[in-house]
Amino acid sequence: MEFLVGQRTETMVAVAVAVVAVAAGAAYVVTRTKKPRGCLDPENFKEFKLVEKRQLSHNVAKFKFELPTPTSTLGLPIGQHISCRGKDAAGEEVIKPYTPTTLDSDVGRFELVIKMYPQGRMSHHFREMKVGDYLSVKGPKGRFKYQPGQVRAFGMLAGGSGITPMFQVTRAILENPNDKTKVHLIYANVTYEDILLKEELDSLAESYPDRFKIYYVLNQPPEVWDGGVGFVSKEMIQAHCPAPAADIQILRCGPPPMNKAMAAHLDDLGYTKEMQFQF
Repeated sequence: MEFLVGQRTETMVAVAVAVVAVAAGAAYVVTRTKKPRGCLDPENFKEFKLVEKRQLSHNVAKFKFELPTPTSTLGLPIGQHISCRGKDAAGEEVIKPYTPTTLDSDVGRFELVIKMYPQGRMSHHFREMKVGDYLSVKGPKGRFKYQPGQVRAFGMLAGGSGITPMFQVTRAILENPNDKTKVHLIYANVTYEDILLKEELDSLAESYPDRFKIYYVLNQPPEVWDGGVGFVSKEMIQAHCPAPAADIQILRCGPPPMNKAMAAHLDDLGYTKEMQFQF
């Protein structure tokens, strides 16, 4: 009888040890495979502290916001954006979408490059922001989904501040050693001073000459200028973007008149609706 009791006790202990081991193993696998959770909430606004504000030109500034810890990630999928909430000059609430120029590989922070317009309602909020202030943010938002290698090449048509989603996507592609996608960007502005992120774009073009090409277009160019002049034309798209094919896509983001004109150009050049995407 004592033998049976002892045997039953040993069996129960062995089972308990096995259960603990399996649970620990499962927890290890979950811990190893689970991606770090981002800081964004798609349903609720969260507050992020401004830690640096750097003026890039008379109406453009770079805003750096701090995440909860030095290893935190924002949790923004490539090519998607966030909603920022603030107050206009009359004190009325305003919400506007912006695309960070940073990626989730830039841990502990996210950055926004903002062009502030004189009559812009959200522009007023950013213009008034000081280091130490908090910005209300919600997200991620957007229809664009990207997987490395989903296309052979991207053509990009950007105007003004519409460069930010293009820059984010381009960085993600080029900085991924396993992604061989090529990027052809046409970036249009009114004057040379209006070009956003030019230093960063030129650096990418220099670092990845076989995978990234950029063609600048100015409506009012300086006297010495080797880029395009006027508005983006069908001829420019033919010369600087990949030709229509099942394995390419043309992305566009700019002011509404530009987006409308580019859509017409692309249709005329034979790019199907599946080959086009507008941010």
